Amino acid sequence: MRIGQLLGSGRDADVYELDEAWVLRRYRAGMDASRELPVMSYLSASGYPVPRLGPQPPSARPGDLVLQRLHGPTMLESLLSGAVGAEEGAALLAGLLTDLHTVPARLSPDPEDRVLHLDLHPDNVILTADGPVVIDWSNTEEGPPALDRAMSALILAQVAVDPAHPAAVDARVLVTTLVPLLAAADDGIPARHLADAATRRTLNPTMSPAETGLIAEAAELVASLTT
Repeated sequence: MRIGQLLGSGRDADVYELDEAWVLRRYRAGMDASRELPVMSYLSASGYPVPRLGPQPPSARPGDLVLQRLHGPTMLESLLSGAVGAEEGAALLAGLLTDLHTVPARLSPDPEDRVLHLDLHPDNVILTADGPVVIDWSNTEEGPPALDRAMSALILAQVAVDPAHPAAVDARVLVTTLVPLLAAADDGIPARHLADAATRRTLNPTMSPAETGLIAEAAELVASLTT
């Protein structure tokens, strides 16, 4: 496997070019990518928009995934450029969550459980010519859809309440538009799931102390928008 140029980096992983069709996503700090393979394969078979999985070579490390090379901006880039407005973006995120939560859990015996992304925000949506594709399934679990909705809302709210963040104003407009849509779905965003999402964010080792310090205020913002 010949690894080409670095295409991008996130909090946990780097993405390298392999060829025109495939990229290598490689986790840093020893994270294992193998648990994502069956989830993404299952979602793809269910018709949910995830990157296609490429052949995983024998030389691959535990933190490696060969994935379809996607072409297009992230939803975040499109929101910041004005190519996508807040109402369109909120509707798109809400729709992606709703569609995901129609997919039954793969393993859980609880009929109410669904596949959860738990990190679905604009930077994890690629707007391709064939439609949006959801990336980065490193946090995926199975459980109540309300937790997924709470997590997406809380992630955006953290940006919205951060006075030092350059996208704070845009994030507040987006979260203010999105949360009522999420709150109207099924059982909405109950307080217990918002509290669970806040606890999970607090324990996230990739966040700085400054980011962690915004979680309580972010949760208050989300709660105020659900009533």
